Parts: sequence; structure tokens; C-alpha cells
Amino acid sequence: MLLRELSGEPVARLAGPPPGRQPRHAAVLVLFYPRRNQVTVLLIRRQEYAGHHSGQIGLPGGSIEPDDADALAAALREAREEVGLERRRLELWGRLQPHYIPVSNFLVEPFLAWSATRPRLRPDPIEVAEVVEAPLATLLDPHTLEEEVWTVGGQRLVVPFFRVGPHKVWGATAHILDQVRWRLEQAGVLSPES
Repeated sequence: MLLRELSGEPVARLAGPPPGRQPRHAAVLVLFYPRRNQVTVLLIRRQEYAGHHSGQIGLPGGSIEPDDADALAAALREAREEVGLERRRLELWGRLQPHYIPVSNFLVEPFLAWSATRPRLRPDPIEVAEVVEAPLATLLDPHTLEEEVWTVGGQRLVVPFFRVGPHKVWGATAHILDQVRWRLEQAGVLSPES
């Protein structure tokens, strides 16, 4: 998923930090589970705070801490802290390509997981304002993808986002969900026109 200038020219998305800039590392969990006879993806709306990701819709996850064994351990720890997910109930499916976020200088590693039953969620009210359970079919529906014009650093950009109920899912989370869509297309689960 690329940002576009209003002229239609693509804006290059960095695969990693610019030379000489050391990124901070983070990990997120893309959790799938059944709910109301459909596959659901767990999203959260972050609390308002003084920071880059305040109030945004995101995936459970956060910074990799020195005590974390690796990125996966960080994603699982953050998911437990933010929404009470228990590791023993999850089947890990793998990982997606890391995503670099220039504004916060984070390199985010996304992990895919499945829960055979809807997890019992206990959101931490300090970190999570709302749990957003998004049907996978909604995220895969091409009509869910919308665009709006933003001015960033004096440049007018077309910013794509997923519309999930009253929420806009954009930025790194939208990019990660777009990777999920691409993987499903590659696996033959979706046609490119879907």
C-alpha cells in the first residue's frame, strides 16, 4: 500500500531507516479467531496520550524490551499486557515482513497467530481505549479501502485507510493488513480482484 502525492506519483515508502539512523524495535500480533461464524482480526484503539500513535487503531504490540527473548516474545508479552491474551491458547502461524515507521523511527515485526476460540479479552484501561473486533471479510472487501488527502510537511498526500465501522485503520497497521491480504491472494484464498 503506497501513499500517493496528489499528482498521482507514488511516494516512496522506506523499507528501513535511512543510513546512520538506528531504529527502535517493536513487534505486533495479528490475531485471527472465530466470532459469530466468521474469522475476526483483533485490533485495539489506543488511549489518548502525548505521542505519535495516540488514539490510533492498531494491533496489540509494542516495543521490544531488553528482557524479551526475541521479537515474538515481545509481541506476546505486549498482547498479554494490553488485552490479556494467553500464549497457551494461540497457534503461531509465522511472521510478515517488518515495517518501518519513519515518524516514530520504529521497525515493527508482525507475527500471525490463530485462536480456535474467541479469546477472553481483558483490555488494560491505561493502554487500550477500545477493543475493535474486525471481521476479516471486512478488511478484505475492496470497498472497505478508502482514501483521503493529508498535508504532511507541506506535501499533499493521498492516504489510504481501511474503514472498519466508525474507525479508520491507516499507517503501519493498514500496511500490515495489506500484507495479510497479499498473502491470502498468493495462497489462492482470494482473487486479485476481490
